[in-house]
Amino acid sequence: MGRFIYDTAGNSVDIDDRTLAHLRIVVMNKLRRSESFMFDVEMGDGSGRRSFWMHPSVPLQFHFFGSRQPRINRAWIEDLMQAASGPNGLSIVPEPTDEAPPLEG
Repeated sequence: MGRFIYDTAGNSVDIDDRTLAHLRIVVMNKLRRSESFMFDVEMGDGSGRRSFWMHPSVPLQFHFFGSRQPRINRAWIEDLMQAASGPNGLSIVPEPTDEAPPLEG
């Protein structure tokens, strides 16, 4: 289980390492292009959903608790990128079957 940490106030959400690794790639690519977007995520404790405004000026951390880099699913990255570019922003969508060779990373 990893943790997405937003801003210097320590706002955070626990997200499993595999999902977090995919989200990191999407966020990194969007912000590298100076594309701001909304990230909507369910809280793991059942307390509802939180929305984070993702902007290059906001400090972010991706804290991974596992020691191994997960295999990256290209199809999932594409689905997440499409969601992040849509009118509702980024949300965690189910992982599709990956038929392409894994990304090296």
